Amino acid sequence: MANGSDSRRKVTYRAPIGSVDLKAFEDNAASYEIRACHDCLPWHTEAVIVDGEVLVRGWHAVGCPQFQDFIRD
Repeated sequence: MANGSDSRRKVTYRAPIGSVDLKAFEDNAASYEIRACHDCLPWHTEAVIVDGEVLVRGWHAVGCPQFQDFIRD
């Protein structure tokens, strides 16, 4: 991190976090492989059911590059 005071780049356990919901299964019912995020420390996932669909909710530091990619798409 070049600038430690930039809150968008904080990826420690004390960083603000946000979540993204991803489909738990591909359309052909194959499961997705989930790997830990190496860009932020607070990363974790949980399985949730939303409107009858199983989703994987991934939590990241809001400054995490992967999280930023998810919300940009």
